[in-house]
Amino acid sequence: MSATDHPAISKISAILREAGLPAAADGIRVLDDDVRTAAAAAQAVGVPVGAIANSLVFRATEGDRTFPLLALTSGAHRASTARLATLAGATSVGRADPAFVREHTGQAIGGVAPVGHPRPITTLVDVALADHEVVWAAAGHPKAVFPTTFADLVALTGGVAAEVADEEENPGS
Repeated sequence: MSATDHPAISKISAILREAGLPAAADGIRVLDDDVRTAAAAAQAVGVPVGAIANSLVFRATEGDRTFPLLALTSGAHRASTARLATLAGATSVGRADPAFVREHTGQAIGGVAPVGHPRPITTLVDVALADHEVVWAAAGHPKAVFPTTFADLVALTGGVAAEVADEEENPGS
């Protein structure tokens, strides 16, 4: 089976087509190597690191409730967990372990797509991605990415556009 036949990539392609984004589906690129970081993805695709939409899954808590939080962050930024907690209405936000990520997204860390999860996930989309005409997001596999736009990411995910990084954490961004 080739990487393009991988069930996760096929699923993302179908979701993009169903959402009226055939160019994104047709633009899925399966790369030679895993691109588990924004820097690796940017180099492989030939774009600035800021044009990579990192899919970061966090474990958010509010009282006794724990829920997944997806932050689609510009590769040039480091998400602020304090800011994410405030934006999501959570008392705390921390990195999720691989089992939590797989449970809530159905995908492995390093290839988490913005869509295709078993249930809807609260999603925040970094406004810094709007600085790029085309942004690249994971397509459900660590070797696969697809082209899209900031506006399409917000619409596709039902996410909220937000500043997800603190200025102090991202000088010059």
